Parts: sequence; structure tokens; C-alpha cells
Amino acid sequence: MERQEGYSQLYDDALKVATLAHRPQMRKGSGLPYVVHPIHVSVILLRHGFSTEVAIAGLLHDLVEDQGYELSKIEEQFGSRVAEIVAALTEQKRDAQGEKRPWEVRKREALRQIRDSDSETVAVKAADTLHNAQSFVNDIHREGHRVWRHFNRGPQSQLDYYRRILDVTQEKLGDHPLTLELTHAIDRLAQIIDETTPEDEG
Repeated sequence: MERQEGYSQLYDDALKVATLAHRPQMRKGSGLPYVVHPIHVSVILLRHGFSTEVAIAGLLHDLVEDQGYELSKIEEQFGSRVAEIVAALTEQKRDAQGEKRPWEVRKREALRQIRDSDSETVAVKAADTLHNAQSFVNDIHREGHRVWRHFNRGPQSQLDYYRRILDVTQEKLGDHPLTLELTHAIDRLAQIIDETTPEDEG
């Protein structure tokens, strides 16, 4: 799809949907309204030249996973391409009995899904990971190592997962500027983790 300018009517509609759907949710660590995250993801994608359609997928990428928003509604409102990208980036957090599935299992599935996806879908995941890595750096500056108590896994597990996403991004996008920006963000996160991890946990 050819590049369109941001802030189209469809983009505005997606922004409203994301804001309303994520209203009850806060960001772990910072405590900011969760919607700041998908907004940042969409802006990263627009800044790197991806289409408004891909940026809309960035705005909506967590709706099904976190808020139980129906994928069919996304397709109806924003088209099959947006729905396809969101579906590929959606983790199944609970099993058939409603129990929370193990973090490691979910992340393995997430990596497999993006490996089987196209470059635009991987770009959304890369933008998602980029903002998350940058947020971790900011949160660690503010809270130090204590920030990890808000999360399911510690710094090394998170960092390893991000590096695996970077591997897929490099395979799919090559030396695209988004790949380079993600590389820098993960390297910076690794550095600050090393600087702030207590010696008895290193």
C-alpha cells in the first residue's frame, strides 16, 4: 500500500478506539495511561515511512490481547490488512480453562508468529519493542533495579526476548533505519541493566 499522510479520518478513528479501549489500563513501571504506548508505536512507524494502514495496526496491536476487543470488529472498522497484522501480533494469554499461560510459552509462540509474517508486521513488532526498550531505560533511570518487580520476568529474560525480536527484524528488514534504531535501543538497555543489576544477581 502506498504511503498516506498520517492523521487521516481512519487514523483518527483508530486513535479514538485505542484510547477508549485502553482507558482502564496503565503502563507497568511508569504508571502512565497505557494508550501512550500504541501511540508511540504508530508514530515510530510513520516516522520511518510506513503507511497509515501499518500505523493504524500499531495503534491497535494490543487491543485483542489486552482488552478482548474482537478481531472481527477491527476488520470491519479498519480493513482486513490491519486485522491481519493485529492477529499476527496477538498473544493468547490464557488457556481454554482461563488459566494464565506461561510467559516462556507465549513468547516462543510470539517469535514463531512474527517469523512467519511479512516485513510490515515485523516492523510493527519492532516499533513495539523499540518503545518498550526505551521505556525500560527511562523507568530504570527513575526507579533503578526495583522497576523489575512490576514485570513477569527479570531483566535478562526480557533482554533475551528483545534480542530475538531484533534477530527477526534484521532478517526481514535488513539494515532499515528502524532496525538500526532498535539495535541501539536494545544495546542501551543492556548497558543500563548491567550498570544497575546488583552484584548478587549478576
